[in-house]
Amino acid sequence: MSEKGSKVMFWTLRQKFVDDSVNVEEKSRQVMYYSLAIGHHVGVIDCLNVVLECPLADYERWLALLEEGARKKMQGLLTFGEIIIDASHVNKLAPAFAKLAEEADDPWRSWSQLILQQLKDIAGEPAIYLMVRRLD
Repeated sequence: MSEKGSKVMFWTLRQKFVDDSVNVEEKSRQVMYYSLAIGHHVGVIDCLNVVLECPLADYERWLALLEEGARKKMQGLLTFGEIIIDASHVNKLAPAFAKLAEEADDPWRSWSQLILQQLKDIAGEPAIYLMVRRLD
């Protein structure tokens, strides 16, 4: 199923900033800040940092170790090429990755520990999310 040379990248959102390089009228600027305040990202740039990079073949082997509910979410990457993991996924994913963080062999153990920490961070700050993307 995996292609040689394909990899999977995990990025995390840790900060945002408003793109103010373009001169925006004050009225429009207020709309932009209001939409940010209510949770929309109009005029806001997300700054993503790499958390994990792994070969696609190893990602697929990692998925096989996950419990069914978590595996289904993570398999979305294989179907769609990209998934987002946010606060709504923590309760489903954290127990599965916690189990692998204790029981799996490396590299899956260390990867699971890393993702588990990211999930804990998301639980503590729901604005944080992970973006997972397949790169061919």
